[in-house]
Amino acid sequence: MTRADQTATAISTQLASPTTVAAESLGGKLPQSLAKGTTGITLLHIERAAAGRGDWSTVHRWLTAALGTAITSDPATGLYYGAPAAAFAVHAATIGPATYTRARTALDETVARMTGRRLRAAHARIDSGQRPQFAEYDLIYGLTGLGVYFLRTEPRGPLLRRILSYLVRLTEPQGDDLPGWWTDHAPSGHPSPSHPGGHGNLGMAHGITGPLALLSLTLRAGVSVPGQAEAIERICSWLDSWCQDGDRGPWWPEAVTLAEARAHKTCQRGPLRPSWCYGTPGIARALQLAGQALDEPRRQQLAVDAMAACLADETQTDQIIDHTLCHGSAGLIQSARRIAADADNRAISSRLPVLLEQFLDRLPLPNAPGFLEGAAGLALALHTADGKQPVSNWDACLLLN
Repeated sequence: MTRADQTATAISTQLASPTTVAAESLGGKLPQSLAKGTTGITLLHIERAAAGRGDWSTVHRWLTAALGTAITSDPATGLYYGAPAAAFAVHAATIGPATYTRARTALDETVARMTGRRLRAAHARIDSGQRPQFAEYDLIYGLTGLGVYFLRTEPRGPLLRRILSYLVRLTEPQGDDLPGWWTDHAPSGHPSPSHPGGHGNLGMAHGITGPLALLSLTLRAGVSVPGQAEAIERICSWLDSWCQDGDRGPWWPEAVTLAEARAHKTCQRGPLRPSWCYGTPGIARALQLAGQALDEPRRQQLAVDAMAACLADETQTDQIIDHTLCHGSAGLIQSARRIAADADNRAISSRLPVLLEQFLDRLPLPNAPGFLEGAAGLALALHTADGKQPVSNWDACLLLN
């Protein structure tokens, strides 16, 4: 058994009991969260059971814990919290022997209702000429995340098409030289003197890279709406305008301020942490998917070159300081693995085992148990460290596939 296998197995064993995990790591509470709580940890056990490395009784215990509290669908919910998070985990679990029909039906109805409300509010906001907030469109809280859910559960259904049509409209010019996804707040999600005039976000978690990945994945799968290809091209063109030709390869800033947009120049001096959420790994994967959707080999090669350069640059990889999926080693490894698999790129795939050993040597294992910023996410990335692709397609919620 490899070191990666041993670590993944040890983490899975430690996270086997919801009661124990809640008592030891979650302050006695089990939040209904894909990011930090029950539903995210459930994804680990689903993947392990589906691959023959775990058992479905553990999955059932975690799903019972996830569904044992009131299902929320308030305005703060999204793919990573509340009803959509629970629904994503339940649908993922149906790869096993149980169908969870009653739970799926109830959750599907709840998510459908909240999606309809979100779409009506988003179109009303565009009609009013106001700028969006992250929670309207992003992967974590917004309609892109809900699109991920419907792509998995009802890819030919009307709600996914309505979300895609909204994202097309989000990318349309709004009467000035700023893109339609430009926000009035700072990357923190709140207004700040540090970002007068707001910002344009390039990240996968909260920025336009998430919608780009969803638009591209659906088009690649044969699901499209009028204007979808043009929307992908608009986003790619904007990302191209902010692509920096560095000494060690292409890179992108994490965000663009109003002053930078006016000057057509970023103040960021070089690539920052190579994270899934904001850095080269997430952006490169989204661009690769766009290149596949539009049949553009040049764009696919740009993505591969950027990822390969990132992995070869120690000044970038040394900025990884934890093992999380969101902004740490697990997210970097999983993003690069998906890019390499689609490109059949040895420069990336041969570098990953070396980097993984380095990360395991120098970084402590996560204290938190969760998926996005904890041990469950690391275990999932380590589970397929041998190059095999996930059986359960768990990284769909990261928009990596």
